[in-house]
Amino acid sequence: MRTFDIITDSGCDMPEAFFKEHGVAKVNLGFTMNNVNYEGEGGEHIEPQDFYAQLQNGAMPTTYQVTGEMAKGYMEKSLEKGNDLLVLTFSSGLSGTSGSFQVAARELSKQYPKLKIKVVDSLCASMGQGLLLYYVVKKADGGASIEETAKYAEDLKLHICHHFTVDNLFHLKRGGRVSTATAIVGSILKIKPIMHVNDEGKLIAIGKAMGRKKSLHTLVDNLMGTKDMDENDPIFISHGDCIEDVEYVKGLLKEHMPNAEIYVNYVGPVIGAHSGCGTLAIFNKGTHR
Repeated sequence: MRTFDIITDSGCDMPEAFFKEHGVAKVNLGFTMNNVNYEGEGGEHIEPQDFYAQLQNGAMPTTYQVTGEMAKGYMEKSLEKGNDLLVLTFSSGLSGTSGSFQVAARELSKQYPKLKIKVVDSLCASMGQGLLLYYVVKKADGGASIEETAKYAEDLKLHICHHFTVDNLFHLKRGGRVSTATAIVGSILKIKPIMHVNDEGKLIAIGKAMGRKKSLHTLVDNLMGTKDMDENDPIFISHGDCIEDVEYVKGLLKEHMPNAEIYVNYVGPVIGAHSGCGTLAIFNKGTHR
C-alpha cells in the first residue's frame, strides 16, 4: 500500500490510462503552435495524430517548461491534504522543469515542515522517464517508504537505457543537435543517427546507420547489448507517428525475447516538437546507458 503521493510531468509520454490506474498526478508541459497554446496550464488539448499531421504540414512548434509557480500549485494539492510527496521529473539535461520543481520543493518545505517532499531528477526522457516511473510506482505500491522509494529511483535511473533514431535530421538541426551541413548531407545519403540519453540526461549521438531499416536493427542490437532484465521487466517503445516501424521493431525484439512484455505509446508533442515525425525509441532496464 502506497503511503505518499507521486507526481510526474508529461515528459514521460505515458498513456493517460496509466495515471488513472495508478493514481499518479501529471503536470503537462506546454507548447505553442500556429499561435495557439497547447497542453500546458490553460492550454488546449491536441491528439498526437493531429499534432504530427500539423508537423508534416510544416508547423513549427515551440515548447516551454513548467515554471516554479506551476509546480508549486500542483504540489500543494497533495500537501494540503497532509500527504508526503515524491516528484519524478523530466531530465534536467533537457529541460529546466526539474529545477522548477526543486525550487518549489524548497519553498513548500518551509510552509509544510512536518511533511516530506522528495524531488528526483530522472535524467530520462520520453518513455525512459515512463519506465522509471513504472518501477517507482511498483516499489511504492509494495509498501516502500518515501525515503526508500526515492533512493530506489536514484539508484535505478542510470540503468534506464534509451535507444532511438529519427527519420528527419532537420528537427535535430532546429534544436542545435546537428549542424545544417550534417542535416543536408545526412538527408541526401539517408544517414540515420543512433542516439541515446547519457548519464547527464543529455541527448547525444553514439553512431549512425545507412537507411531506416538498418537504424531499427541497430536499436535492437544496442538494447540486447545493454539489457539487464528478468521475465517481469517490460520494454517500452515510443514513436513519432510511425506505427509500421514500431511493429517491425516489435518483431525483431520478439525474435530475441519471445515472452517480453512490450508497451507502446506516442512520443508526446513537447518532445516530438524537437525530434520530429518518424522518431522511434526503445527503453529497457540495463547494466549501463
